[in-house]
Amino acid sequence: MKSKIAITALIILLTVMIFSQTIPLHVNAVDVAITSISPETHEGKVGELIRLAGTINTTDGEYKIWFENNLMTTNTSIGNSVNYFFPVPQLPNGNYTITLMDVAANVNATTWFYIETDYILEISKPPHPRQLQEGAAVNISVSITGGKANTVYAANVTVKTPANETYWKLVHLSNTGDTGTGNASIITYPNDFGINAHTNYTGTYTVYFNGTLASATFFIGLTDLAEYHRGDLMKIKAVDYSMLNNDNVTITIKFGNKTIYHSNETVIEGVVDVNWPVPSYVIVGNYTLSITPTPSSKKVNDAQVFAVPGFKTEIFTFNLADGPASGVLVRIYDVSVNTTYDVTSSEDGIASTWLEKGSYNSTAFFKRVRVSIPLEFEVIDESITLNLRCQLTSLNIAVASAQNPSIKIPFVSLNLTYNYTTELDGVENKTETVFLQTDIMGKVQLHSLLLNAVYRVNASRYGKIFNQNNSTFSNLQPLPWNNIVILCPEKPLHVNVVDAEGQPIANAMVEAQEFMGGLHFISYTDQSGNATLNCIIGIYRVKVYSNSILLKETTVELFDENTTTIHCTLYNLPIYIKVVDYFGQPIPNANVTLERNGIKISSKLTGNNGIADFTEIGGNLTVKVYLGNQDQPALTFTCSVVKARGETNPIKATLGNYVILAGFLMETAHFSMIVLAIAAIALFTIIEFGARKRLKK
Repeated sequence: MKSKIAITALIILLTVMIFSQTIPLHVNAVDVAITSISPETHEGKVGELIRLAGTINTTDGEYKIWFENNLMTTNTSIGNSVNYFFPVPQLPNGNYTITLMDVAANVNATTWFYIETDYILEISKPPHPRQLQEGAAVNISVSITGGKANTVYAANVTVKTPANETYWKLVHLSNTGDTGTGNASIITYPNDFGINAHTNYTGTYTVYFNGTLASATFFIGLTDLAEYHRGDLMKIKAVDYSMLNNDNVTITIKFGNKTIYHSNETVIEGVVDVNWPVPSYVIVGNYTLSITPTPSSKKVNDAQVFAVPGFKTEIFTFNLADGPASGVLVRIYDVSVNTTYDVTSSEDGIASTWLEKGSYNSTAFFKRVRVSIPLEFEVIDESITLNLRCQLTSLNIAVASAQNPSIKIPFVSLNLTYNYTTELDGVENKTETVFLQTDIMGKVQLHSLLLNAVYRVNASRYGKIFNQNNSTFSNLQPLPWNNIVILCPEKPLHVNVVDAEGQPIANAMVEAQEFMGGLHFISYTDQSGNATLNCIIGIYRVKVYSNSILLKETTVELFDENTTTIHCTLYNLPIYIKVVDYFGQPIPNANVTLERNGIKISSKLTGNNGIADFTEIGGNLTVKVYLGNQDQPALTFTCSVVKARGETNPIKATLGNYVILAGFLMETAHFSMIVLAIAAIALFTIIEFGARKRLKK
């Protein structure tokens, strides 16, 4: 017995131990994952960035990332998310395992990554704008990463000249060792490439590493710089003119088809060495320099393009309200070369161009009308920003009631036409039109307007122009803002309110709401049912209320004085309600209550004919019928009353749960029981009578 107990306890203990070790690992492993690797190809070169995204099971938990056996980071997740960038480590070419580890759960997720071999070619070049000239030497370095381990690579470095001549040098890289990285000593072109190698041609030289495994370029020019400014000293050098020793060559510099410089120079010891001060009359652009004649030893003509870039110049054009003025043409006069440049300001009011050193003045034109005085400035040796104020005003147009200017009119259509005379590139009379609309506040704003234009604005509502007598204005003041008010006429709206019988309704509220919104007028009828509202012209939704109850709604067009009669057929309607029982018999002394929107408006008892009569405003009404002293209605229903209801067509309220019997009101269930009892008694009597009759026989 004891042995059975011990064995059972041991089995239970082992089961608990197994489950306690295996279950947590199973749960965590489900949530530890590498969701993506970038680049998506899982391939890259040493030094390139890898982005690893994934999840771990431990919230805000510690994780580790390995690239094969190299620990790349120990970090903390954000929630359960992992997002980490790291470079491809310096390892030999091949396939490697990337591991993401949830430290707390001791669970890993893995993926693969392939390190590609990278052939690297680097050429030492001076920083821009400096450049190499003919006869110069160039240092070249070659290396390899992601190569095979413990391998010595041979590099065939080939240089192709602009004339497609090729020169090569074989170099051996250092042993790649365990990292797969090998380097070579720096070699120099043309010194290390044989006695025939040279940099005697102007143009682009291409360097290759073992064919097309890697390539790079360098440029050999005639000038020491790729670009110059006015006043700079250009150093020109060309070599391999040995056949022309002590002879003359011609140096020509052109801007397009125009010759800027032309000079005969003497060759000394096979070298053309000339300095040219860049004159003040050059303008921004690309220039061509050439040396002729070309020696027979040269397969490429000595010609090169250089730039005169200028300095970035930004002119901020702004109006009198200090806002940006877009579309302004700024004409810039270059004093040094007696020429002009045109540039137009953008939406943010900036006219941007490139100008060389020198003196300038600029004038602003808007729609070919002069809007500024000349602005003088100097460009020295850096980019500049200037402010140019333009005589352009801004306009506030408000549309207001002619009778009450404090009332502003929204959504008015404005057709603004303006006439002006141009000055730039010839005199011309111009006309332009702008279409606008006032906002909800009855206003509209325009920016950057000419001062000396003649403006005409036609204001309309619903397509009808209303300001024929105040439509023109001119000679705007040189102020930040000019204010223009357009007056909109009011017209009287006469409303006569009557009921269904044509009788006037006194003290009714008449409300006129303009269709486009914003305008709202109210008046009350007198004893004759008349009300007058002075409204801005337009189309109105007119509503009539009595005691806050809507009687009628109609639409009225008001562009001239208008008189309209509104028939309120719901006003003081006779409303008869007849209360009947299950069999349609009238129920007297029932309390009938009328409600509108949950508010009691009237209450009456039915007569012997079961009718309670009211005179009220129609519409949607709730009818409640109470019997005796009941707190809760015996019947509740809602009906729409839109016409008179009398004795011949009353609104019927049927109490199906009640019956009038011998002048007494009882519930239908009780009446049914009485009927059943009487029927039972009658049936019993008949049966008893029949039984006695048979007994006598």
